[in-house]
Amino acid sequence: MLSGCAGRVCHVLVLVLCLSAAEDFDWTKNDRGSFYYGTFPTGFSWGAGSSAYQTEGAWDKDGKGLSIWDVFSHKKGKVFLNDTGDYACEGYYKLKDDISLLKELNLNHYRFSISWPRVIPTGIRSDHVNEKGIKYYDTLIDQLLENKITPIVTLYHWDLPQVLQEKYGGWQNISMVNYFNDFASLCFERFGNRVKHWITFNNPWSVAVEGYETGEHAPGLKLRGTGAYRAAHHIIKAHAKVWHTYDNQWRNKQNGVVGISLSGDWGEPVDITNLKDIEAAERYVQFYLGWFATPVFHGDYPQVMKDFVGRKSAQQGLGTSRLPTFSSQEKSYIKGTCDFLGVGHFTTRYITQKTYPPGRGSTYFADRDLAELVDPRWPDPGSEWLYSVPWGFRRLLNFVKTQYGNPMIYITENGVSEKMKCTELCDDWRIQYYKDYINEMLKAIRDGVNVKGYTAWSLLDKFEWDEGFSERFGLYYVDFKNKNKPRYPKASVQFYKRIINFNGFPNLREVENWKRKATETCSSSNQLLAADPLTSHMEMVTEIVVPTVCTLCILISAVFLMFLLSRRN
Repeated sequence: MLSGCAGRVCHVLVLVLCLSAAEDFDWTKNDRGSFYYGTFPTGFSWGAGSSAYQTEGAWDKDGKGLSIWDVFSHKKGKVFLNDTGDYACEGYYKLKDDISLLKELNLNHYRFSISWPRVIPTGIRSDHVNEKGIKYYDTLIDQLLENKITPIVTLYHWDLPQVLQEKYGGWQNISMVNYFNDFASLCFERFGNRVKHWITFNNPWSVAVEGYETGEHAPGLKLRGTGAYRAAHHIIKAHAKVWHTYDNQWRNKQNGVVGISLSGDWGEPVDITNLKDIEAAERYVQFYLGWFATPVFHGDYPQVMKDFVGRKSAQQGLGTSRLPTFSSQEKSYIKGTCDFLGVGHFTTRYITQKTYPPGRGSTYFADRDLAELVDPRWPDPGSEWLYSVPWGFRRLLNFVKTQYGNPMIYITENGVSEKMKCTELCDDWRIQYYKDYINEMLKAIRDGVNVKGYTAWSLLDKFEWDEGFSERFGLYYVDFKNKNKPRYPKASVQFYKRIINFNGFPNLREVENWKRKATETCSSSNQLLAADPLTSHMEMVTEIVVPTVCTLCILISAVFLMFLLSRRN
């Protein structure tokens, strides 16, 4: 009896030591709580986002060069249904229309990205600067400011100039650091008098893992076990160089800030009393968000990444770790290169320990020694990876607070997709998602997390990378079958607008009233979309009418069956 008790005490002691090492983040406490009614801090910034390749179209117009996504999407079988971003939302030509949508939402900021090959066609500044591309972004920025909307500008949202991929191997090559710095310097020079919020990279995890490890994204390379780590290493160095360039040459003149946008799913231990599960969950987060955040804030990779990748590399007979190393000078140079942290968050996984033997081959995923699980009760209306787990958002934000010294945070991506063929503007699941996730962010702010702004992802339905147009994240529906790509508001537009106008959530009755009114407006919009002969297609009308007719048939059948049963009785 005594030994069993002693064992439990020892287990608790080890658990406490583990939690202390995690810089005060309490893995054993998950206070999911009830919905909180209240307001965000004064000056909180509300926005929506987009990216160049996903929305602009005009892929070969006005002097734009090829990007790796232009080339990748044109290869058969790389994108669902062989869709491409050639036309996307035609945002390049619908700039005024889209700004009117931003105004309709009463947004404080708009996050967009600059297409590197649109302003520097080959990616090499000394070759040629495309003034037509510069003019497009000049106009966009000027019109945003005229409408009192703050531009938040991403320099790299995945569309590397194809020339740099072909000549140098893209992010596998250290030369990208200087080429990217030249591109960023051009943007600071031409736009920095008006743009005060810069993001160097959007979700470099996807660039590294899906571009150079799994090959699901452009450039489609499958350099397993090495490619992702090498790409990430160069991206981190490129980010740091651009931050220092701005700090040294532009900050005093322009008074802006430079950050990076990191995506991070939350990893929750399957069993919060099990030390192995807690360690696996922390490893999941460190291999994801920490891979980039820890160097930027602390100067080096997470210790757990160095330990695990190093040990696996040794077991595979390699003389050095597959995870590259930073020199002491590089660590000092990289540390602190973040005026604010952009956080992109969509979903959560349960995590448990799972050991992958070294003989199974070297991959980023096997290096982590963990398994990801989902609760079948979690809603999943769209992308197969995206489950609605609002409490994970608050957990992630508190983790960032404790790990990185409570940095200034902007939520740069948060939203949910739908995957359906029919035209559906009454997106009640998106309303529920935004309501719950934004509320968890509000709780995190009450916990002391320094969140300054929120960016709904996304303003428009758009090209969703390897999923093409099969998934829709937009607040506004885009009719991709129509060459004019008209936009229609979904119900979530009205709901999000009310959150913005109130700067939070007043009370249960009022919030439920918001949902009811939003649904009423989308019903009339659905009818408008189906009836407009200029902007609709027979297929679209069929998609709306057929389900309605089927529903009517089912109801008639049910009534008829009840009638027959009543007669038999």
